[in-house]
Amino acid sequence: MMAATTHYLDHAATTPMLPAAVATVHAALSEVGNASSLHTSGRRARKQVEDSREQIATALGARPSEVVLTAGGTEGDNLAVKGIYWARRAADPRRRRVLVGAVEHPAVLDAAAWLATHQGAEVELLPVDDGGRLRPGAVAAAIARDPTDVALITCMWANNEVGTVQPVAEVVALANAHGIPVHSDAVQAAGALPVDFGGSGVDALTVSGHKLGGPVGTGALLVRRELDPVPLLHGGGQERDVRSGTLAVASVLGLAVALTHAVEHRAAESARREELRDLVERGVRAAVPDVHTVNAAERLPGIAHLTFDGCDGDALLMLLDARGVECSTGSACSAGVPEPSHVLLAMGRGEAAASGALRISLGRTSNVADVQAFVDAIAPVVERARAAKPTAGPVGRR
Repeated sequence: MMAATTHYLDHAATTPMLPAAVATVHAALSEVGNASSLHTSGRRARKQVEDSREQIATALGARPSEVVLTAGGTEGDNLAVKGIYWARRAADPRRRRVLVGAVEHPAVLDAAAWLATHQGAEVELLPVDDGGRLRPGAVAAAIARDPTDVALITCMWANNEVGTVQPVAEVVALANAHGIPVHSDAVQAAGALPVDFGGSGVDALTVSGHKLGGPVGTGALLVRRELDPVPLLHGGGQERDVRSGTLAVASVLGLAVALTHAVEHRAAESARREELRDLVERGVRAAVPDVHTVNAAERLPGIAHLTFDGCDGDALLMLLDARGVECSTGSACSAGVPEPSHVLLAMGRGEAAASGALRISLGRTSNVADVQAFVDAIAPVVERARAAKPTAGPVGRR
């Protein structure tokens, strides 16, 4: 029998829209106007977009002219990785190497792999330590082999599976010494950590609306004016000719409202989520003493990553779901084929361990009751999962 109450603990996958963002989007949907049109309705839509662009820029420490509006994190990552590679390669054919952290999101890894298969790129995966943190020494060594042939480096701000915060400042310092652009996927970090585009020194940065309490299908790629990525989409020349397409005005407004709220309330909300995360981990250690957690000095406040020996992550997920607790596994699926998490493998975990993970991710609506429901359920769920044979592949979530 299904549980009567649902405890949603998968906010890193998507989080409920902020009520103010819902109201803003709802009101805007009743208005007409293409932001590229010159008549009154078009000019009104354009003003709304530009006001929102300014809000987004302010929240992330950028200039409005650096904000390129997109349809979300995947598009932003692809535009950054492919667009910067194409631009750098066109300027100097020697620039073929793309340096990529081994624990990046598939939107980055797959974009880089596509460049290797179809565009002559040489992709190098940069190793991480056992906490999932990129090794700056490995970045320095990769650059030193030949700084002139590196097209770009991409290093996420914080990992979406295990929550480990990456050494972006160190990577930027190494890259800047040789004029190499750096892209950072900040989809999980924006609103949870201090993200300052201008102060960070990165050249491109990706954010996504639905991770912040904004609408699905909207996001932004912040790109320095000095950088001119080749567009993925060609058409009307919107967004400084980097991202053509009619702007979704209502969604852009919702993104601006949600991002502004997240940044304004970041300190207090992050502290609250960190307390809940620690409560999760203490409770699970008491209930299942042999659980494995992530050993990282700095982590996202809202992600608890737990690995259980002798379990299949998908079995754990479905058993918890039957008890009304919704979370995700720490593994990814590729074309429906179960595979251990590439993040955990890069951290040195074996395939068996990498297949028995759960990610608990907390958000604005999470509370102690949600945490307690998970803690109360985990011991009997692990016992049942260990007694059962693995039957299905893990379910991947961003």
